[in-house]
Amino acid sequence: MDKRIEKTITNLKQNNMEGYFVKDKEELLLLLKSLMKQGDTIGCGDSGTLEETGVFAYIRNSGHTFYDKHQEGLTAEEKRKIYLHNFDADIFLTGTNAITVDGKLFNIDGNGSRVAPMLYGPRQVIVVAGINKLTDTVEEAINRTRQIAAPMDAMRLKKNTPCTKLGKCIDCGHEQRICNDFVLIARQFIKDRIKVILINQKYGF
Repeated sequence: MDKRIEKTITNLKQNNMEGYFVKDKEELLLLLKSLMKQGDTIGCGDSGTLEETGVFAYIRNSGHTFYDKHQEGLTAEEKRKIYLHNFDADIFLTGTNAITVDGKLFNIDGNGSRVAPMLYGPRQVIVVAGINKLTDTVEEAINRTRQIAAPMDAMRLKKNTPCTKLGKCIDCGHEQRICNDFVLIARQFIKDRIKVILINQKYGF
């Protein structure tokens, strides 16, 4: 663990969030298993990191009740019910757009279904992120999210927004814009409710 990561974990703890460091996805899955109890209900947000590390596949085969928003063929109403279940989940799994070295989480969301449960509801929120998500300041966190993560996410979602063509954010007013909710989590009221796992590799965008 280098000094920058060590400082980040120390500052997360000072902000009432638990911090962990793992070297690869194998260690990640072992840690997740230790943080989950039999019978826990689990919700999730969209996350390239959780997909790439095999976390979603692991949860689907773990025996837990999983509110899986990625099931094929879900109607808009069925997805809405899953989003509401997430608020009462024992665990909410998600990635994050950026983590600052002073121990804050920054995210931009389209409809709030990912950031809302991070803020309130689930008994435990587990955030998984590669070291590429680390930034030195909140300003850098906002910039990386708007100029790197958001355009790539819009491309993934096949949106017709300007950023999918330009490869950068121009703060558009497009009807398909996904940069609607800007959320900075600076500290937690309930100690260790949010747990942040940093992986010593690059995942997601």
